[in-house]
Amino acid sequence: MNAVVIGVLLMLGLTLARVNVIVAMTLSALVAGLTAGLSLTDTLDAFNAGLSGGAEIALSYAMLGAFAVAISKSGLTRILAAKLLAKVNNNSANSETSLSYFILFIILACAISSQNLVPVHIAFIPILIPPLLIVFNKLKLDRRAIACILTFGLATSYMVLPYGFGGIYLYSILHKNLVDNGLDIINSQVPLAMVIPAFGMLAGLLIAVFISYRKRREYHQDELDEQATSIAVEQPKKVLLVGVTAVLASLVAQNVSGSMILGGLVGVMIFSLFGVVKWEQNSDVFSKGVAMMAMIGFIMISAQGFAAVMKATGDVTSLVHSAALVIDGNKPLAAALILLVGLMITMGIGSSFSTVPIIATLFVPLCLELNFSIMATASLVGTAGALGDAGSPASDSTLGPTSGLNADGQHDHIWDSVVPTFIHFNIPLLIFGWIAAMVL
Repeated sequence: MNAVVIGVLLMLGLTLARVNVIVAMTLSALVAGLTAGLSLTDTLDAFNAGLSGGAEIALSYAMLGAFAVAISKSGLTRILAAKLLAKVNNNSANSETSLSYFILFIILACAISSQNLVPVHIAFIPILIPPLLIVFNKLKLDRRAIACILTFGLATSYMVLPYGFGGIYLYSILHKNLVDNGLDIINSQVPLAMVIPAFGMLAGLLIAVFISYRKRREYHQDELDEQATSIAVEQPKKVLLVGVTAVLASLVAQNVSGSMILGGLVGVMIFSLFGVVKWEQNSDVFSKGVAMMAMIGFIMISAQGFAAVMKATGDVTSLVHSAALVIDGNKPLAAALILLVGLMITMGIGSSFSTVPIIATLFVPLCLELNFSIMATASLVGTAGALGDAGSPASDSTLGPTSGLNADGQHDHIWDSVVPTFIHFNIPLLIFGWIAAMVL
């Protein structure tokens, strides 16, 4: 059996059985390498070589965690939570419903903006979401719906809007790899090819918010958190002014430098320089920030090692060749198999940005041989790359929401982030991606 399929299925099976994601990835990488005929030494060498690729990501998340802790210590989050709690406590049940949808809309807008308007990716989540958990609990919002909203904003916007990270995915990655592999397509056609798949993501979001997770869900309310929210913040105007300045400066620093590490550092230093966070608390801020984001960082590092082993097996190519043999000129079957293979690869690697260069070299010639149109080919490759980004245990599109929603330990990464996003986004994306390949 194909080593990539074995590795990905084993990884998914272990994580669903509540085995730690890092342990599951490491074991699955070893099994995949040995299955492909690599020696234990070669498998470990490939895994270790891949680990270095996740070091910058891990440090970036640790710095973002420090920034989130600094904001929390400043009292800025208490001000925000207290104002929202006051609205919740003073409103009727009907007003609570309206407030709930208003909050969900704001979160969706922030998630979309983080990819296109102000491209900070998941940096906003550990800053915005933790202080709102008390409000979510009061409103009894199902956090699985919020996870789906965040993942939708993180994934769908780069799939179809050619700005920020969307510009990178659609033009620098997808268009470039399509052209490099022989497809005669212009820039402006690529976003249009992804419109139908994006409607699949929208359908999944509507089902998640208005059907699957519409009912109220009880969460344990920590009395200490409620008491902390009710404590008056000293010099609230100064805290608000410094807080807004720190956030804006962090965004500017990240956009100019392209580094989340520098963005987080600038934010922390502004809080310290203006005395909102005491100098003697800096060590505590960084240690708590690392603790907050350490698991995500190590998962991302492990994902890089897992992806390196998948590539070293050489079975990605054989997986596509096996699919080609089954297809035998059948275009509907070809579209379905291309999407499924893309899902399998991206679920393992955890990043659509890293998947497209791999699958484009294999799928574009296959699509051209089967006489798929230019738009259908672009849609198939773009959708196959995006599949799995929502729903992979190692994807920042699921790890990011978990980092914020699990700040109080009541949101499970696999069952509350990964499984809901897989069901509501990957399944519709498979269906709408196949439809796009048939009608374009």
